[in-house]
Amino acid sequence: MTAPASALRPPTVDELDPEERMSRPEIERLQLERLRWTVQHAYRNVPLYTRKFDEAGVHPDDIRSLDDVHRLPFTTKDDLRETYPFGMFAVPMSDVARIHASSGTTGRPTVVGYTRGDLDRWGTLVARSLRASGIRRGMKVHNAYGYGLFTGGLGAHAGIEALGATVIPMSGGQTARQVQLIRDFEPDAILCTPSYLLTIADAMAAQGIDPRSTSLKVAVLGAEPWTNEMRHELEQRLGIDALDIFGLSEVMGPGVGNECLETKDGPHLWEDHFLPEVIDGDTLQALPDGERGELVFTSLTKEAFPVIRYRTRDITRLLPGTARPGMRRMEKVTGRNDDMIILRGVNLFPTQIEELVLGIEQLTPHFILELTKEGRMDALTVRIERHPDLSVETCEAAAQVLVQRIKVFIGSSVAVRLEEPGALPRSEGKYKRVYDLR
Repeated sequence: MTAPASALRPPTVDELDPEERMSRPEIERLQLERLRWTVQHAYRNVPLYTRKFDEAGVHPDDIRSLDDVHRLPFTTKDDLRETYPFGMFAVPMSDVARIHASSGTTGRPTVVGYTRGDLDRWGTLVARSLRASGIRRGMKVHNAYGYGLFTGGLGAHAGIEALGATVIPMSGGQTARQVQLIRDFEPDAILCTPSYLLTIADAMAAQGIDPRSTSLKVAVLGAEPWTNEMRHELEQRLGIDALDIFGLSEVMGPGVGNECLETKDGPHLWEDHFLPEVIDGDTLQALPDGERGELVFTSLTKEAFPVIRYRTRDITRLLPGTARPGMRRMEKVTGRNDDMIILRGVNLFPTQIEELVLGIEQLTPHFILELTKEGRMDALTVRIERHPDLSVETCEAAAQVLVQRIKVFIGSSVAVRLEEPGALPRSEGKYKRVYDLR
């Protein structure tokens, strides 16, 4: 079974922003103009960048072409933590209209600020992203991203309003109420993480509701890596189009890029506001388009919080634009440098396991990965729920198929442990896949 033909339509040329209609040379001319402004702005107003530029022996006047961005120093999350809380702000606090921050689970939170102009541009880019997904003025949009210091909820909210759609500001959690409001309010679209949409679909099924029977036509999903296999699973279960919105707090929030409904071939990056690169994570050398590596961003229009060559840790590659020919697109993120598991010399990502799991119909998509020690050796166990409608014997046979496919396609020997339906935690936002118990 496949998802039905889309009930939505891609935007016409007349509906696109002028920048979306630009040719590649026009985009690059705009990028250079804005890059030169950003570098000057950061150097003059952010002490960390003044110091780092001086140490690297580079001055803003040295930026004469887009390739000159490679002369600039990188920015890392450690830089943001070192300058906590407001040392990266490039405008007086009186000009900062809003502050967001990460959860800080691995140390000090990273704090970002926005001027009124930054917020307007952010709303415009999220609106552009939603329009690319087929959402239009007058549609109802159920926003299940978390509100608060996390950028997802408020960023998506502003974009929905900027588009002229109707926002239903549900936020994350309260899954039973999510289901009720989807049934009662009949939204056309939903915004949340892919793992949480799976949780919502499971909750519908548990209540005897066919997830394909709702009013939902499209889901715009982000904030965690997810595979095309997960896309197929969600589209089939809910009868929707599922599209990838890309963003990160340090660069702006959601809306740095988005897939287009007519192609669904990875997010087009809104390069009129961001300059992307891909680098080799070990040598830190820039890689040509088409080669996979670590994604790096330089903001081009941010006033309160400009970022220069920010290392995202996301693994992807840059590809030519399709639905928006002037804008490059990125391959769906397959993982992060800091999510990578090294198991007895083999590098693997949780999304690789997800891809294999979703290729075995007898298995559910609910799994976690546990890393332990067996003597001196690392060991990985895939804990996965058995299918509630199949026998234990059938599911055990499918688990052994998964063991074999992981060995063949990834090159690692793992254990697979079947769990009872409902035994594993469910996503209430971003889903934790890996538990390191070593």
